[in-house]
Amino acid sequence: MRRRLLALVCVSACLLTGCGVMSDSAAERRTVTVWLMQHSASQDFLDRFTEEFEREHETLDLDIRIQEWTGVGEKVQRALRGDDPDGPDVIEVGNTQVSAYAESDGLLDLTLESMRDWGRDDWLPGLAEPGRWGSQQYGIPWYAANRVVVYRKDLFRAAGVTPPKTRDEWLETTERLDTGDTQGIYLAGQDWYTLAGFIWEEGGELATEGSGVWKGALDSEAALRGMDFYRRLQKLGDGPVDADEEHPPQAGVFAEGNVAQIVAVPGLVRAIVQQNPALEDTIGYFPVPGKEPGRPGAVFTGGSDLVVPAATDVEDAAVEVVAALTGARWNTDLARTMNYVPNKAELADSVAGEEGLEAMAAGAARGRATPATPRWSVVEADNPIKEYMTKVLTGADPEKEAERASRRITETLAFE
Repeated sequence: MRRRLLALVCVSACLLTGCGVMSDSAAERRTVTVWLMQHSASQDFLDRFTEEFEREHETLDLDIRIQEWTGVGEKVQRALRGDDPDGPDVIEVGNTQVSAYAESDGLLDLTLESMRDWGRDDWLPGLAEPGRWGSQQYGIPWYAANRVVVYRKDLFRAAGVTPPKTRDEWLETTERLDTGDTQGIYLAGQDWYTLAGFIWEEGGELATEGSGVWKGALDSEAALRGMDFYRRLQKLGDGPVDADEEHPPQAGVFAEGNVAQIVAVPGLVRAIVQQNPALEDTIGYFPVPGKEPGRPGAVFTGGSDLVVPAATDVEDAAVEVVAALTGARWNTDLARTMNYVPNKAELADSVAGEEGLEAMAAGAARGRATPATPRWSVVEADNPIKEYMTKVLTGADPEKEAERASRRITETLAFE
């Protein structure tokens, strides 16, 4: 948004020297300020993109500024309110954050471009759906990452089993692996993102919306079936029932060498191998199994969308940047460079040959996001889902605990 300052400089130059001495290209040149998050893209990728984009758009300059995730929410809100005179024209945001920003009327509506030019119907649902507010598309999918099953090939061979194709097979396989000092699976009791996938696979929801009112839905029959599957799988290992996957970090637990499987993003394997290099050639991946053969299970899809502040004064140029970064050419380049899933299932071939990415891309086709309400972040901060899971895993009545957790979710979502 530095164009206002540039305009003043140009006016001053005209007054001093006469506008006729300025070239048309200099007068028309504009800068697009882009905020991207730390570690989302390598510097090499950004350098290549900037060079090519500026060559193809001779009157545009890119000013890419890297932001840290910590504290970025308030910084983005200030920019959307127009409080930052040197603010961004394009912003990378978490896919589940879009609704909070769109609610304040601070984002440009990109529905027309999405439907007419960018193939909205082909985007991964887990990225596309949270990018909408009402019927309008504000967030444009950039990249995705989701959980797969990370497993020990040597332990599978020793047990005489192969990667399962269905959830029932997964339980049977894990039970055979869970013997002696080997945990069939390490699954922390409060890994609620993994539980969400099991609930969605059963046809349930974390929360539902009707007539603008959101309600917790963990007490539906489908959601209860998802929790029951989680309970049956979790007990085939020694994961703590009162902690999530980061307490302790499951990468460290897997690195100890006596765990056959974990549910994680493929990128976690780097941390595992750093702690135990001997495991590098023993690790494999497969999509989280679904109820039916040949169809991966539903999973939570994380990732980023690109948005354009409504206050930008280079709207058309900002849209050009979004179109380029999310288009097939640069989206597949980013996926290969950073080990991401591209924003469309049809682009999955771009990561072919990389086992972890192939498993992740297969699962991403059935990816979902958390409920598209700005209040969901408040639910996560208090997180009654974690407490509910622990209660069920320690023997409490699932229906009663699900009803209690659902009421808390409803109260949180309704609070103004």
